[in-house]
Amino acid sequence: MHDSAHELSTRIVHHGYTAPAGFVAPAPGVYKASTVIFPNVAAMRTREWKDKSGYTYGLHGTPTTFVLEERLCELEGGLQCVLVPSGLAAIALVSLALLKTGDVVLIPDNAYGPNKSMAEATLAQFGVRHMLYDPLDLADLAAKITSATRLVWLEAPGSVTLEFPDLCEMVRLCRARGVPTALDNTWGAGLAFAPFDLEGDGSGNLAVDVSVHALTKYPSGGGDVLMGSAITRSPALHLKIKLLHMHLGLGVGANDAEAVLRSLPSIGLRYRAHDVAARALARWMQQQAPVAQVLHPALPESPGHAHWQALCGAAKGGDGAAAGLFSVVFDARYSQAQVDAFCDGLRLFKLGYSWGGPMSLVVPYELASMRSQPCAHLRSGTVVRFAVGLEAVADLQCDLQQAMQSAFGTA
Repeated sequence: MHDSAHELSTRIVHHGYTAPAGFVAPAPGVYKASTVIFPNVAAMRTREWKDKSGYTYGLHGTPTTFVLEERLCELEGGLQCVLVPSGLAAIALVSLALLKTGDVVLIPDNAYGPNKSMAEATLAQFGVRHMLYDPLDLADLAAKITSATRLVWLEAPGSVTLEFPDLCEMVRLCRARGVPTALDNTWGAGLAFAPFDLEGDGSGNLAVDVSVHALTKYPSGGGDVLMGSAITRSPALHLKIKLLHMHLGLGVGANDAEAVLRSLPSIGLRYRAHDVAARALARWMQQQAPVAQVLHPALPESPGHAHWQALCGAAKGGDGAAAGLFSVVFDARYSQAQVDAFCDGLRLFKLGYSWGGPMSLVVPYELASMRSQPCAHLRSGTVVRFAVGLEAVADLQCDLQQAMQSAFGTA
């Protein structure tokens, strides 16, 4: 209803029509809001923003973001979720929420680079120390946990070189020492293994404390959205993260949430397609003369393969699950310039960071600048990471072959 005595601009702003209830469609509605309207002062004063019992302000959630949070909890097996503008923002949020001056955080040496650089720069400014541990050496992690350790970061597999750690034993160790664990679960995506049910028996007896996910990758699936999540099962831990989330004013756009919601139903199909293609190309690359080593958790020769096999289902029969990434160590007889020429010569694989989208990507790395210790399990040479998209495997294989022929003079 409206008062016809009001001027037109007022009648438009305060128009009283409300669409009828009961509209149902496959895609959730997209709600955009900074301001949320309360029915009365009592509701304004009493409505709670810390849970999903009501709406208070756009930063604290809308029906669109609440639905996305709940579906992500379903994907990873968690109970509470917060959304942030990127995967790195999720890592930073968790570290800042759980650490204070005098604390120590342990990070695997093969972790996502910005996680380590954040510890070196930002966390250090707040008096938080960090130590790097060997992700393939459980004894090294055990030796570095002290009474000052307040958080252990885990990554399965590691960034770029894709070593798969003994995640279950690491979590058992940290739990026995009373230290919370945070897992970067972007590779696993809730599909390769269950971060809150690592034993896979539905009991949830063995679980990480926080699962961080770069939704930019497989949940988005289009290479066009930046978003991250931090998922927990502990209400107390969630509240710590949620309070800092509020204090930092973190939020995500409704259209970005819509894009992830639209892609989520197909994540299993896409993940499997990336996986199948990556394994086929990784096995083929093993046979190529310029290649000294192929790194992919599902390959028996890859570091930590047995841990992948046990955690990701292959030990129980079948192929198990893996993502669409593999890395290649080109033989040391080839110069960095030749390897760079190989990458430049690819036509279907494009030079670009990130992964999980439809287009295949490639990045050459200078590994010595990324690791604190020499990696004895890696062959000598130059590392190149491939993120396999959704193109035909035969076309991608031909692309790799022609680029190697051009750069290295061999098929």
